[in-house]
Amino acid sequence: MKTIIYYFTGTGNSLAAAKKVAESLGDSGLVPIASLAKTADTITPAAGRVGIVCPVYFSGLPAMVAAFSERLDLAAADYVFSVVTHGGGGGSAALRQLDGILIDKAGRGLDAGFAVSMPGNYILMYASPAGEKRDRILAAADAELEAIAGRIRQEEKANLPHAPLTRLIKAVMYPRFRSRVHGEDRRFTVTEACTSCGICARVCPAENIEMVDGRPVWNHRCELCCGCIHLCPAGAIQAGKATEGRQRYRNPSVGVAELERRP
Repeated sequence: MKTIIYYFTGTGNSLAAAKKVAESLGDSGLVPIASLAKTADTITPAAGRVGIVCPVYFSGLPAMVAAFSERLDLAAADYVFSVVTHGGGGGSAALRQLDGILIDKAGRGLDAGFAVSMPGNYILMYASPAGEKRDRILAAADAELEAIAGRIRQEEKANLPHAPLTRLIKAVMYPRFRSRVHGEDRRFTVTEACTSCGICARVCPAENIEMVDGRPVWNHRCELCCGCIHLCPAGAIQAGKATEGRQRYRNPSVGVAELERRP
């Protein structure tokens, strides 16, 4: 059965997960959710099996993914699944949020949902793991994704994970995130180390950055993926002093060129 996997990614974790599942399933197409953000049209997948892969933000969905999910027409889908990647939990609440949106807007929910731990990258709050610790997390994620792909191949139907504490955390933190996310780029600055390469603008999934006189300017459509900070080769983008000494991160199986792609 043909599979379409829609994905949202900032520094490559969710793209790496989507690629892993697609490769294992075979006959799969990968579609960046960012490529569909500029239209208001209904999205009708041309496949019997449909997947949504994205990171967890504050125990919920990225704003762009939530908006995308409201536009899906899944009437012809035989099997719908999701894989959410996270650095510190919250996957169950994000999956249940997605399930609720699909039930409300598309008339059917997820057949299965999976949460996979990958290296955290929310540099505004903490440093990403590096070295052996990072490699252990990625190896465990690869093994888990291979097992998940097997379950998807069998079109296994599974109850979504349930974590009451995570739901409570989402209830407290997620509404604030959604109300402020697009303007959070006001915290970002660029230092004299900037080389005017433009990578930050090209990798931004929201196309929120334009280069003005060779320097990035943020236009307040931010998704808070922090890709611009992590992927700047000169380390020139900061969000206050806290980010200055923190480890940058890109999933090692995803190249910058893949994050720059536009369909």
